[in-house]
Amino acid sequence: MALPKLTTPTYELEIPSTDEKIKYRPFLVREEKILMMAMESKKNADIVQAVKDIVSECTFNKVNMSDLPMFDVEYIFLQIRSKSVGEVSKIKVLCPDDGKTYADVELDLNEVKVQVGDEHTNKIELTKDMGIIMKYPTIDSFKESGIQDINASNMLEVISACILQIYEEGGKKTYDPKDQTKKEVTDFIEQLTTGQFKEVQSFFDTMPKLKHTIKVTNPKTKKENEIILTGLNDFFA
Repeated sequence: MALPKLTTPTYELEIPSTDEKIKYRPFLVREEKILMMAMESKKNADIVQAVKDIVSECTFNKVNMSDLPMFDVEYIFLQIRSKSVGEVSKIKVLCPDDGKTYADVELDLNEVKVQVGDEHTNKIELTKDMGIIMKYPTIDSFKESGIQDINASNMLEVISACILQIYEEGGKKTYDPKDQTKKEVTDFIEQLTTGQFKEVQSFFDTMPKLKHTIKVTNPKTKKENEIILTGLNDFFA
């Protein structure tokens, strides 16, 4: 006699960037095993692939993982994880008042939302006649560097992947980075002035991201600290 099949519950969420409603389910033991094996391997490509596979499977293959912005993937994964393991995540955070003491925090994942910075724009004017149009990084942008905040080690790689268009003469003349070599795009970025590069960085600083502010008391100094959590790494630290 065949064993009975368990019924897996389904839930609904809205994709932050599009407001599209999709159904999802918790991840199963086999999928959790894939994630744990990827984490144990400590290989960035394996972790990225595991997250992609789990999100895809748990949303019934209804989302295009290659085109979805990273903050959408993180938000969907957070919702899947909360229904799979629990809506409260126990994490350790470093208290900034002394920079060495860690405190235990219980975080309600239902309170974590995607937030966007003030004056955010994807159009960056480099000069009066030249500029670039940006797109949000996808999960594939982090294959080499891993799922983490954009920093000095992966900045050029991520920027190169996020330039949608370069334009001149107010948009009369345009260039598609896909038609250029990776080196040509990198050379273009490296010739920016410090001021122009800061404008590009501002796009990433203000773009939508998982963000949540918590207050925690340092167990040693008893001083209350305000800490801003961003990205998947922070919510499962």
